[in-house]
Amino acid sequence: MSIPIRKLQETFGARLQENVRMANYTTSRVGGPALGLIAVNTLDEMREAANVLWSLDVPFKLIGSGSNILVSDKGYQGVILLNHCHNIRINTQQTPPMIFAESGANLSNIARQSALRGLSGLEWAGSVPGSVGGAVYGNAGAFGSDISRSLISIQALLRNEGELTLTAEYLKFAYRSSYLKREKKEVLILSATLKAERSSREAAWKTLTEMSEKRQATQPTGASTGSTFKNPTGDYAGRLIEAAGLKGLQDGHARFSGLHANFIVNDGNSSAEEYLKLIRLAQKTVKEKFDVQLELEIELIGEFNDKA
Repeated sequence: MSIPIRKLQETFGARLQENVRMANYTTSRVGGPALGLIAVNTLDEMREAANVLWSLDVPFKLIGSGSNILVSDKGYQGVILLNHCHNIRINTQQTPPMIFAESGANLSNIARQSALRGLSGLEWAGSVPGSVGGAVYGNAGAFGSDISRSLISIQALLRNEGELTLTAEYLKFAYRSSYLKREKKEVLILSATLKAERSSREAAWKTLTEMSEKRQATQPTGASTGSTFKNPTGDYAGRLIEAAGLKGLQDGHARFSGLHANFIVNDGNSSAEEYLKLIRLAQKTVKEKFDVQLELEIELIGEFNDKA
């Protein structure tokens, strides 16, 4: 489709950056140019940008930390909204204690700020590199817990319904999924309200530290998309990929991590197509050897030769 660049230039002025290389905004350090990029620093800016883009029928994606996505080498024929809405408020006087977080807030920062106030429930997120909005959309989790256990509600902007408060019940969370994700809703998550439990600073920080150290010892650091596949029921994607003999296998500069096979790491100058070749290989090999179909946890953005 034709994108009305001139209209976008008139509306957003210098805020609109054109032909922006997405490798600079993803944790995998992979991705071709987006047609446009607009940083949104407040929720009002986010609302305004989304409503303008919807009115012009311009495709767009809201991204925070850039984890759990793989952007095509061809880029994205639309506008990226870069979420810089990071505000957090923690109320320890309420029962239960409440956390308000804008959708661009870093999940690990929220977990750490909570633990320092003697609050528990989010320790699992102490080293998770995602933002609140993405965590809610995909029901992020680790160590047997996930965001659904803490979420009370979100404030969301939907294309055809306006701004709504959506409860955890409405979101119908499942493993690494929500109603919004399954139904591919045209929606922006503006903010989230979470609940916590009272503990002690020492106990909460100890649990968070232990979980973070375990994660760092068992998962690769450096450039990657995060966990590539969802864990199949009763098993682990990383175990299956390793058992299939693929752990450590490399295609160009993309490689199945030797530390955890469900992570594909960028050894320096990888391409999205190299990532996708390894994704296809894992799905094909695991299916042939174990009759298990690996389902992507990451989101593919843009045009790929084969969306696997």
